[in-house]
Amino acid sequence: MTPGAGLYSAKVAWRHSLRFRLALTYSALALVLIMLVSAGIVALLLSRMDQQFNDRLNERADALAERYTVTGRDLGRTPSGVGVYTMVIDPDGKVTGASTILRDFVDATFPFENQSRVTIQDTQVRAVKRKAGNFGTLWVGLPEDDLIAARQSALSALLVALFFTPLILLLIGWWVGKRSLSGLESAATLADRIDPTRSLETLPLPGREDEIHRLLSAINRLLVRIEAGQAREKQLLGQIVHELGAPLTVLRASLTRAGERTADPEVLRAALVADELTFTTQDLMQLARGQLEIRLAWHYIPATTLRDRLDRLVPGTTFAGSWGSGILCDPDRLTQALRNLLANGRRAAGPQGAVTLTLSETPEHLIFTVRDTGQGLPPELGERIFEPFVSGAGSSGLGLSVSRQIAVMHGGSLRGRNHPEGGAEFTLCLPNAALGDEDDVDDGSLDDPAPAILTR
Repeated sequence: MTPGAGLYSAKVAWRHSLRFRLALTYSALALVLIMLVSAGIVALLLSRMDQQFNDRLNERADALAERYTVTGRDLGRTPSGVGVYTMVIDPDGKVTGASTILRDFVDATFPFENQSRVTIQDTQVRAVKRKAGNFGTLWVGLPEDDLIAARQSALSALLVALFFTPLILLLIGWWVGKRSLSGLESAATLADRIDPTRSLETLPLPGREDEIHRLLSAINRLLVRIEAGQAREKQLLGQIVHELGAPLTVLRASLTRAGERTADPEVLRAALVADELTFTTQDLMQLARGQLEIRLAWHYIPATTLRDRLDRLVPGTTFAGSWGSGILCDPDRLTQALRNLLANGRRAAGPQGAVTLTLSETPEHLIFTVRDTGQGLPPELGERIFEPFVSGAGSSGLGLSVSRQIAVMHGGSLRGRNHPEGGAEFTLCLPNAALGDEDDVDDGSLDDPAPAILTR
């Protein structure tokens, strides 16, 4: 993986994973805290080590100065201890005596003056001075090799801890977050599968009554209120449609008869408006009932029967393809679905445009293709064009939603696209069924939506 890809993955994980954000935040805060605490501990440790070194140096210097002054023995016969550097400086600033390693400085001017740290043969030495009676000044030094090594070891340990601690904390935080949020993740997965158009399901609650438990309980209460609200809306919508249905049916029939008697264009236009309103109420009823509450009345009808019904409902439609086969369907529902597609096409094409319904057949499917010469589907809507009350042409937005619902109830599908040559094209695909023996078939309603006598 390239560094850029790794950075992009980290950004995605930061935005979309609560576990990752919690683990990363926890690790960053822990790292800062550990850095502060560790730096304080190391600083205190090094300070104590430095203080102990100074105490040791001063104790050694005091002991040597006292012994040298009291006994009066010269430096050559006074043991200064292993790893201790000593020199005696007379009042004139010359070295009169020194340890073995410093014999080269004897009878020479004291080279270090007031320096507290000097380098002797590549060794860092810390030194102090003490009065040595009549002999002058005693210079005592201790090598700092052990102190420097201890300081470097402490700093190395601190750097190693700061390097590995964030990784360990991140892994631990990720694991703890995964365990702690497992109930929330499973609830989110289940929530993604909830279909709001069907009966809403409540989310499972974790065993511990923590913040996640309270959150999911609140979501469940919200889902219950949403389901109750949807039920009330459907009930109200059904009542409204029921109240409108009967008067519209009477009005439609009356206008149709009046138009046939008088041939008045205004009356005929009013009959078409009443017809449009009637189908809109049917769409609303379909939406109010919902797919699960509707049972199809299956019939095996000639395709020409369906064509004739559509020709009367949507005048000016051009029919193409093969209409000599039979169709197993609910005639009223399938007519409603195709009529909605044709009416939308007629509305989009306008008076001068064309709407074509083509029926093609394969061994497995019957394919109804509705194409118009209008402006086409709004590309920004996409699949949302099949959602209720979503429209790109100023209509109610119910026709396409109901048509897809009817297609699915028949075991088929409905898809839409913009045709390469212009206009919109909808394809309603149904399973094809032919009858093996006409004598075994009843022309009435079929209780089983997929009878065993239907063969290809």
